Amino acid sequence: YQSASSATGDQSASSATGYRSASSATGYQSASSATGDQSASSATGDRSASSATGDQSASSAIGKASIAMASGREGRAMAALGCAIVLCAYNNEGDMTHVKSAIAGHGEVEPDTWYTLSQDGAFVKI
Repeated sequence: YQSASSATGDQSASSATGYRSASSATGYQSASSATGDQSASSATGDRSASSATGDQSASSAIGKASIAMASGREGRAMAALGCAIVLCAYNNEGDMTHVKSAIAGHGEVEPDTWYTLSQDGAFVKI
């Protein structure tokens, strides 16, 4: 529980598993993963990936051409201009009903803004 992991350097990887854990990866083509409810993942290098898989978890990507994905219920994601977010929505029974992605600054998702996905599959600004 409440663990933390950080990796700095090109092509580095960071992973944290457990309730309220945090993972951060900084460096070109790096990867960060946080698994556990209310966890956080952040990737700050170009072409990096951030993944948060627990319920109410958060994922952010701020390096050029990076991606942030939050796949748990009530997950949230944020991306810098030109980066992508991927979010999932679930019904009251816990079944996945929607998966939606977008590139920040290209359409309905603003850069540097947190989003979640509604039960009907629409991006909701937090």
